[in-house]
Amino acid sequence: MSETPSIPAPTPAPTPAPTPDSKDVKDAEGTRVIREIMSGNAIISVLAVLVALVIGGILIAITDPRVTAASGYFFADPGATFSAIWASVSEAYGALWRGATYDPTARTWQGQLGIFETLTFATPLILAGLAVTLAFRAGLFNIGAQGQIIMGATFAGVVGFQMHLPPVIHLLAVILAGAIGGAIWAGIAGFLKARTGAHEVIVTIMLNYIAVSFVLYLLKNQLKAPGSTNPISPQMDANAMLPLLLGPNFRVNAGLILAILAVIAVAWLLNRSTLGFEYRAIGANPKAARTAGMIVSRGYITVMLISGALAGLAGVTQIAGTEKSLDSEIAGSIGFDAITVALLGRSKPWGTFFAALLFGAFKAGGTSMAVNADVSIDIVAVVQSLIVLFIAAPPLIRSMFRIKAVRPEGAKA
Repeated sequence: MSETPSIPAPTPAPTPAPTPDSKDVKDAEGTRVIREIMSGNAIISVLAVLVALVIGGILIAITDPRVTAASGYFFADPGATFSAIWASVSEAYGALWRGATYDPTARTWQGQLGIFETLTFATPLILAGLAVTLAFRAGLFNIGAQGQIIMGATFAGVVGFQMHLPPVIHLLAVILAGAIGGAIWAGIAGFLKARTGAHEVIVTIMLNYIAVSFVLYLLKNQLKAPGSTNPISPQMDANAMLPLLLGPNFRVNAGLILAILAVIAVAWLLNRSTLGFEYRAIGANPKAARTAGMIVSRGYITVMLISGALAGLAGVTQIAGTEKSLDSEIAGSIGFDAITVALLGRSKPWGTFFAALLFGAFKAGGTSMAVNADVSIDIVAVVQSLIVLFIAAPPLIRSMFRIKAVRPEGAKA
């Protein structure tokens, strides 16, 4: 008997690779970059700060006239040069530390207890940093915290100085208005990302410029304080102000309590709630999340709404806590510093909290360093920029200190 020849099974047609313009590829690329930035650990963050401080110290030394004079006879007396370098750097960083924590040589209580100025500067940074952190965990770059802070402060300001309500109700209305203002501004980017695929980085950056121009227009017209020649609003109603925690001698206010509660809430949202699990799943792999039945577009919209609300609360702490009126500089550089804070905190709520304290210390101590050590305050900005550089490139720190990347194994991988 002759055997029947077997017929080979048909080869399945290969699945076409996604084109570079496909939505899945774009989402995967964005999340890959975020995961790469967040791939470091606490040691990498600490080393990044230390390296930035060392380079900052070098800049302080080479710009100090005493070091320049001593280096002129380096070969004759090298010890004098090194002594001048040590004196220059130690004086500068000593003044920075005392200005940010406690300075027993200051003449006033306000000057001595710099820790409270650190907390004042850190308060809006905590909230804005949480806004960036939450978006990061969902795979989105929220670069628009600056505009969201401005809109939050604008909404809060309109309620604060144009309405007159009972004390507690007025303050709650201001807080709610600020959160709504920030949420609306960030929600625009989330909606466009979800519905049209517009990249959130471009949209949020453009919204920053629109927010600045919009509030400046309002301050020159509808919201301008009567009799003022400058674009500034009337002062907030007394009932709309955040209470001072330590009396009129210190600026630290109840916004700090609001920021701590926000840290607890975001930590619970990300680690304990179903919605937070969806955000983390979308941030890890949007295609897999979509396959698992999650509505990725809805996740993008809701996470940006919450992120914007947090940034809007940062605007509330500015206008109802420290500034008391609305102007075009109400946000300062908080929105941009928040990106660094989120990166330094490795996009974890409590990490963001401590990173904001560090940057608050830089801001509070920078003035002391400029006044008491005669060092340009721009050095602090350089140190902050270097921290961004090193935090955003963990492989650079690993190569400098010969640290091997630890890869997760098993189910964790």
